[in-house]
Amino acid sequence: MNYGMTPMQAIRAGTVVPAELLGWSDKIGTIEPGKWADLVAVSGDALKDITELERVKFVMKGGAVFKNELH
Repeated sequence: MNYGMTPMQAIRAGTVVPAELLGWSDKIGTIEPGKWADLVAVSGDALKDITELERVKFVMKGGAVFKNELH
């Protein structure tokens, strides 16, 4: 028996859901044109292995790159 959230539910719980609760869905929560460019990238598939999010390779905040280990 599984307990807790699926990886997708956990990712949404930290992105889309808070944006909706704050009333900021027009600015944050998803990757779309016109929204703030705040994102992270990992090497693997976080939906298959959620621990990939512990090994962030790239961070962008407001369109500025703060970390880039992907080169």
